[in-house]
Formats: sequence, structure tokens, C-alpha cells
Amino acid sequence: MLEILAAELKEAIRVKRDIQGVGRQLGQVAGAGIRLGDDCAAIPDGQGYLLLAAEAMWPVLVEQEPWLAGWCSIQVNVNDIYAMGGHPIAVVDALWGESGEQIQPLLEGMAACARVYNVPIVGGHTNARSPYNALSVAILGRATRLISSFQAQDQDILLMAVDLRGKPHPRYLFWDASRGVDPEQLRGDLEVLPQLAEAGLCDCGKDISMGGVVGTLLMLLETSGCGAVVDLPQIPAPEGIPLARWLCSFPSYGFILSVRPHQVAQVQPYFAARGLTCAPIGRIQIDRQLILRLKEEELVFWDLSHTPLTGFSAHG
Repeated sequence: MLEILAAELKEAIRVKRDIQGVGRQLGQVAGAGIRLGDDCAAIPDGQGYLLLAAEAMWPVLVEQEPWLAGWCSIQVNVNDIYAMGGHPIAVVDALWGESGEQIQPLLEGMAACARVYNVPIVGGHTNARSPYNALSVAILGRATRLISSFQAQDQDILLMAVDLRGKPHPRYLFWDASRGVDPEQLRGDLEVLPQLAEAGLCDCGKDISMGGVVGTLLMLLETSGCGAVVDLPQIPAPEGIPLARWLCSFPSYGFILSVRPHQVAQVQPYFAARGLTCAPIGRIQIDRQLILRLKEEELVFWDLSHTPLTGFSAHG
């Protein structure tokens, strides 16, 4: 069973390997001291960091559910800022549509989400005479202390923090725990991340992206130059959703944290106080293999010492 599951997970993250070509071409023009591979570019700025990130929306979502695409374009960027221990400042968008009518639901979804997370949309680019519909959004934020995917250490405990108070999308691998929820609750839930960073309780983590739990963890391991052992049954999951589907899903609130063992008992109550789930799912190891365990089965899911994923690594 584990081999079949691993094959499904590898297919789900296959597109992440396309990033290698981008890194080879553009890595040389990144500014000094700015590491590629985090959820945001962290740009040193006085006593802290400016955070800069961007996301393009899945074309299928733009065409079939444009309001949701607009909502998600803001949400995923906001998550990236908080994932690095920061606070969002503002977003800009680049929007292409076949007509004004076509782009209207995209704009409505963006505006709704921006109001919920209290993040202003301050500009961008709009073309309502395009031969296709497309949307991308960039965000600026600021952090005092960083949560970075480059900081995992041997024997760290891997924690998964997730909001299970949601529901699955009927067609897409999306766990929605945000729409219709009190905005103050959503903003307060995200505040946990900068609180942990500024308290010195967590310096390593990553927002769970479209690669799902395992894909996101693999990217964190690659940038940190290490490996991990993960016990799949320990991964928090909603009732009634098959394991393979859940492991490939994108949750509206979901983070992987790599925490020093002596700080785990201090970190978990931050999430519990907000009604969020935070559970240990594995442990960091020096060997650069990601090992998955499922009951009595165990296999090497990925060996980063031989096969890169994104190409962004502490080992160069």
C-alpha cells in the first residue's frame, strides 16, 4: 500500500521539478544575501526584513471558478508572508481577461479576501482585451524575525499546524477553512506564526502549498540540506477523506514547522488556544532522505543527495 501511495504523491509534486530550470537561469541575479527557496524573498531592511512573494493562479480555476481564484490569489500570498513570521503590507495584481465581464468575478473574489485579511490592493496591471483569462498577485510584507525553510536542524521535531474546521472542495484538492469564517478569527489564527518567531520559539517552517504535506516538507528538507522520517498515521487529517487525497491537498490554513525538541511543548499551546491542530508528524535527520512510514511499512520516498526537487538547497 505504501508504494502505491508514494507513487501518487510523487506524481502530485512532479511539477515542482520544473523550478530547477528557473533557478539555473535566474539564481545568478538574486541579490547578495537573498536565498532562493523560501516562501518569500527575505530582503534585509534595517532591524528586520522586507518580504516579497508572488503567486499565479491555476488556469483551470481561473476559467471554472473565477471568484474562488480571486479569493485564493490573495489568501495564498497572505499565507506566504505569515509563514515566514511576517505581516502583510499590501498586494498588487496582474489581471488579463477577455472582457470586463470576464474579469469581474476575479476582482470580486480578490476584493472579498483582501477585506477579510485587511490587506490593501494598491495597484497592478489590468487588460480586459486579452485572448485569455489569467491572474497573478504579488505581496509585500515585513518581518522582525524570520521563519525560514533553511533552518531545520538534526533531531528537530516536525509539527503540522492545520485548521481542520473546514470542508473539502467538491472538485479540487482544496481544504477550505476560511470562507464564511469570522475575519478576526482568521487573522488571529495567522498571527500565531509571527508570535512564535518573535518569541524565539520557531525559526524554520513552510506554508503547505499545492504540493501537499509531503511535497512541502520535501522542499523544506532540500533547502535545509537534511532529511526526515515521517509517520504518516500521525498526520492530522479530517474524518472521511482518503489519506492519498488529504496528503495532496492544499489547506487554506496549514504549515509545517521544524522545532527544537525542548520547544515543542511551548509551541503547541499557541495553536491549541486558537482551536487549531498542531501535532508532531516526524523528526529531522542528517541523512538527506525523506523516509515515510505507514504502520509496519517503510520506504525511502526521496533521496535528495542524488535527486533534487526544486534545485534550491543549502548545499548549492
